[in-house]
Amino acid sequence: MPELRIVLEGLRFGESPRWHEGRLWFCDWAAERLMTVDLTGHAETIAEVHSFPFSIDWLPGGQLLIVSAADRALLTLTDDRELAVHADLSGLSANPPNNEIVVDGRGNVYVNGGGFDMLAGEPFAPGTIALVTPGGEIREVADDIHFGNGMAVTPDNATLIVAESYGQRLSAFTIAADGALSQRRVWADLGEGVPDGICIDAEGAVWYADVPNRRCVRVAEGGEVLQTVEADRGCFACMLGGPELQTLFVIAREWHGGQSIGAGDGTGQVLAIETSVPKAGWP
Repeated sequence: MPELRIVLEGLRFGESPRWHEGRLWFCDWAAERLMTVDLTGHAETIAEVHSFPFSIDWLPGGQLLIVSAADRALLTLTDDRELAVHADLSGLSANPPNNEIVVDGRGNVYVNGGGFDMLAGEPFAPGTIALVTPGGEIREVADDIHFGNGMAVTPDNATLIVAESYGQRLSAFTIAADGALSQRRVWADLGEGVPDGICIDAEGAVWYADVPNRRCVRVAEGGEVLQTVEADRGCFACMLGGPELQTLFVIAREWHGGQSIGAGDGTGQVLAIETSVPKAGWP
């Protein structure tokens, strides 16, 4: 069996990995940096993003989007690496979606989060998923999300899967032609699993990262566990990439509970392990 290897270490709080143009892009929330790393471990800071949290994805035409909690907006990176507002999300709610983002193959942008401010110590309240259409319309398309984290869209643009960390499940929605979500169902009940960042492979399985259980798990629809990759620290997100799209990249760091969520202790790593099934869908 292949083993996890360290690609990069010394991160403060890595999140939101995406494979794009031959490199892994990711966010270091505590360092407020958008970064890349290649397969040799060469890292580069692309931009400073003064937000905790922030996450990234790309429109089909190649435009980078950044969901920024501090700005309550979707930002974009200009050609000179400056940040500009792409869409204002502040009108959606008192706690607008500001955590994770996925863009489907038609250019629909989904952003989740909201409900309560964990950093301020607020009690749990369910959040929402918002849609930003290619035409610029912004609206809420799902609610009662129990701490939404990673999201992914199937290759046919027909289904959105969201990791509900507090619900310990992956939930699925049918995507309509206009981007609306319907037919909510439990895609996989994860038992003791606590899903964070996710991605889909070409066999229709989902990889999810699990912070408290220090692992990444490949699961089929219905909940059957197909593969487990153990780590020595909390796994916050995972993404398939590499030349054959069969390398599972894992963003991990030491985890000392919710009280340490805003701290950056330098224990963050980008890990990698080879798999047998390539990436599919979005992101």
